[in-house]
Amino acid sequence: MNASLTPVKPAAASAKARAPKSACRMTVIGAGPSGLSAAAHLRAAGIETRVFGEPMSFWRGHMPAGMKLRSAWNASNFSAPGGRYSLNEYASTGAIRRTAPIPIEDFIHYGEWFQRQTVPDLDRRKVRRVDGAGGRFRILLQDGERFESENVVVATGLLNQEFIPEVFRGLPPELASHTADHTDLGKFKGRRVAVIGRGQSAVESAALLAEAGAEVELISRGEIRWIGWEGAKAMTHWMRAPSGVGPFPLDWMVEVPQLVRLWPQALREKFSKRCLRPAAAGWLAPRMGGVRLRPGRMVASAKPEGSGIALVLDDSSRAFADHVLLATGYALDIAKPGILAPDLLARVRLQEGTNCPALSAHLESSVPGLYFTGSSAVPAHGPLLRFVAGVGYSARAIAAGAAARKR
Repeated sequence: MNASLTPVKPAAASAKARAPKSACRMTVIGAGPSGLSAAAHLRAAGIETRVFGEPMSFWRGHMPAGMKLRSAWNASNFSAPGGRYSLNEYASTGAIRRTAPIPIEDFIHYGEWFQRQTVPDLDRRKVRRVDGAGGRFRILLQDGERFESENVVVATGLLNQEFIPEVFRGLPPELASHTADHTDLGKFKGRRVAVIGRGQSAVESAALLAEAGAEVELISRGEIRWIGWEGAKAMTHWMRAPSGVGPFPLDWMVEVPQLVRLWPQALREKFSKRCLRPAAAGWLAPRMGGVRLRPGRMVASAKPEGSGIALVLDDSSRAFADHVLLATGYALDIAKPGILAPDLLARVRLQEGTNCPALSAHLESSVPGLYFTGSSAVPAHGPLLRFVAGVGYSARAIAAGAAARKR
């Protein structure tokens, strides 16, 4: 094996430093981009760390085959100290080719490779419950094993966070479902599908459905907003920030969440809302020829009718579909994954007006030693943390905070 690809061997991964069954210095819950990146930095800092979860489970189990990443190649790297184990390094092994946009299958394989390099001893068991008392956290695993941890990083991502508009609640899953419920849209071949939404997930799902042979109608409250280099001025292209999150020039402020977190909450909320407006990548536009668009409309009612579902829109027009696919995003709530015990949840101070935690500069909550990373950190640190481009910032901040607590 090329020396540059030899897995890192931090102290915590060695036989001598592995956490005993009964106690642990740091526990990371989640093995996606945020959790694995945090673990890589924690272990490189010499902090004993156990990591739990299936690698890339949300990406593999809740996103459709054939999907491509909206983020650019250089904004899709996991993070390890020294910039190691990047997409470029993985591509140099010959496992994938550098392509744009990145196929989700390639990205999943990259994440699994990153895990093998940085967390070879990943524990794939699920964490059932985290409780806290006496300055420590009690962890209960799915097989009944219990142990204590001084610190916990919650990196559960978008698990159980789907937003279902009220008009669709209570409908059977064979009539209405969320995009996160599907990995294969080919099963809708020959069926009429109404897609609700206008962001990347909605537009890409509509394109994939049409390409699979479904009859697709995209219903959205506004026109699709296309982003990307297609049709953009060359000067704007070269002036864009590395992450590509948000419109120019706000995208450059997105790059410094350590400053965004210091803003007044009202300003941070307005900034995040502006940078996270629903949009779709410009490379999807040529694939929408087989999709009927109905912009500027909202669904007023949805009721079963025959073998399908009848929709009445806000202009009193009607639509009928065999199935409604909800690309309606996510409503973040740290209680939804069901991992944190009620008494522990009650001690976590929330960011005003949200169900997400108020966090320090090190992404530490009001409960000492309890950290949050990923989308749940957006209200406190800004829009970068919603994307893979933000995992480096989060991982470094958490590792620095844990090291300070150790001292």
